[in-house]
Amino acid sequence: MEDGLEDPLEDTGLVQQQLDQLSTIGRCEYEKTCALLVQLFDQSAQSYQELLQSASASPMDIAVQEGRLTWLVYIIGAVIGGRVSFASTDEQDAMDGELVCRVLQLMNLTDSRLAQAGNEKLELAMLSFFEQFRKIYIGDQVQKSSKLYRRLSEVLGLNDETMVLSVFIGKIITNLKYWGRCEPITSKTLQLLNDLSIGYSSVRKLVKLSAVQFMLNNHTSEHFSFLGINNQSNLTDMRCRTTFYTALGRLLMVDLGEDEDQYEQFMLPLTAAFEAVAQMFSTNSFNEQEAKRTLVGLVRDLRGIAFAFNAKTSFMMLFEWIYPSYMPILQRAIELWYHDPACTTPVLKLMAELVHNRSQRLQFDVSSPNGILLFRETSKMITMYGNRILTLGEVPKDQVYALKLKGISICFSMLKAALSGSYVNFGVFRLYGDDALDNALQTFIKLLLSIPHSDLLDYPKLSQSYYSLLEVLTQDHMNFIASLEPHVIMYILSSISEGLTALDTMVCTGCCSCLDHIVTYLFKQLSRSTKKRTTPLNQESDRFLHIMQQHPEMIQQMLSTVLNIIIFEDCRNQWSMSRPLLGLILLNEKYFSDLRNSIVNSQPPEKQQAMHLCFENLMEGIERNLLTKNRDRFTQNLSAFRREVNDSMKNSTYGVNSNDMMS
Repeated sequence: MEDGLEDPLEDTGLVQQQLDQLSTIGRCEYEKTCALLVQLFDQSAQSYQELLQSASASPMDIAVQEGRLTWLVYIIGAVIGGRVSFASTDEQDAMDGELVCRVLQLMNLTDSRLAQAGNEKLELAMLSFFEQFRKIYIGDQVQKSSKLYRRLSEVLGLNDETMVLSVFIGKIITNLKYWGRCEPITSKTLQLLNDLSIGYSSVRKLVKLSAVQFMLNNHTSEHFSFLGINNQSNLTDMRCRTTFYTALGRLLMVDLGEDEDQYEQFMLPLTAAFEAVAQMFSTNSFNEQEAKRTLVGLVRDLRGIAFAFNAKTSFMMLFEWIYPSYMPILQRAIELWYHDPACTTPVLKLMAELVHNRSQRLQFDVSSPNGILLFRETSKMITMYGNRILTLGEVPKDQVYALKLKGISICFSMLKAALSGSYVNFGVFRLYGDDALDNALQTFIKLLLSIPHSDLLDYPKLSQSYYSLLEVLTQDHMNFIASLEPHVIMYILSSISEGLTALDTMVCTGCCSCLDHIVTYLFKQLSRSTKKRTTPLNQESDRFLHIMQQHPEMIQQMLSTVLNIIIFEDCRNQWSMSRPLLGLILLNEKYFSDLRNSIVNSQPPEKQQAMHLCFENLMEGIERNLLTKNRDRFTQNLSAFRREVNDSMKNSTYGVNSNDMMS
């Protein structure tokens, strides 16, 4: 500080790396480490206290001691976090107690001064310490008889976990009160609250604390400034609200049961916000900035609650509160502000959360049409957003994800969640002439065709949402895929083909699954068309077969890609790769035998016989069908095949050039 040098605490990444090492090193001769930390801490804390009481202390001296204490608090957090349950002794836990007492005493001192002044870096160090302390000493797995608690009881009068939790909550509320404008502290504080709200036993103890009841009854901007709508510099700073409401939602659920009055009471501030936005939307001239801020804050809060409510009774209360009264407001927001991702992203994410059947919470009674009504709203939002976002025209490459692809990716996730939630029978839409399903699927195709192939794989979130949606479509809506135009089918197939070699294992596994569904569908249609049937095939599957027969190279290329990966690469998901392979082989037997010959011939002469035998064994006992029993046998054969081929090639100096094989 005296030389005006850069503060290494600014580089949080580096600090974290150093702490990770210190947490292990510090535990090696823990008695010595502890004694040293206690000595250094006591010296600094003593000097710090004297400086604060002295009228003539220079700000520089105070800053130096605060900097030292910041490092010490970080290091104490790290060494406590390094505790390994099977290797720690009572003496070590008592030493942890010495360290914890000192940090908590320092916290009492700094908190008492927050009205005049505070030190952001020291506060962040405290939060890091609390996070480590929570991980090791709070929760269901901890021995409550630990010597640490005995020490806390002797020095600070904290006799049990409930009292320690009240210190946590007291600190959280203090931070939210005094540091509401400081984003790093607010978000880390809320993350701590969120982590505390997960444990089964700790959440039940938390709910009994008066401070927690205060939060549940007073979550408004007058008590928590970060919930205000006028003090944020921009809309993205409101992200932390979702974390806050996830924690509150979990705490509320502990005693909520079926008590609708308690739920309504809790939702009052959110109801007021929705009414305010509705009021603004109903007039022609309204303050757009204020409307955006109110709405974005509100949907972020709601998404936190929806995420936390993972039981049927509580989620149904939320559903009945939002539908049908407030859905039109969300739709209107998308319609007005589709070009502003700071508004659309939170709204779309809320909708994606509402249609997600987390822990089977979306179970409607047999006489309730709510599942279908919810899907109609989903379809309406996807269609509205999709059609409008496509009117943006050319977007600069560096903004294409933020302005367009991110929203599209959330729409894909939303559609996937709705299609795979098992609370809607999709057959009834066509039966009753309802176009909700069709509109959503057609919008998906329009959006998909507006994205270049390279983007599908370049943006990880987009590729995960696209391929997981495609997996559901090929599994349950193959008739829709079969009815698409040839160029769309080719686009989808080539996206699968490219995804097979993706670096992301999830994407690659998803592609194998899509390919398996498509190949199985084709195989079934072919075997039906060869049997003499009185009823002809429906038009779609007929056309799909025809397209596939016109473009055999697509499926053949995928066959050689899959085989290539299995033989010549480090195949991480062999089981997934094996599932579509059998269908691919059965659909292209001649091509497969050519492929096999070219692989065998590419081996050195003395290895060819062994390689030929590997292929013989691969198809040993395999019948010409795709029944589960036959597939399982093929998967087993394939494991053996891969081992044998690897053994055979280990001794050989060169493998086949995969590009020759492709061509």
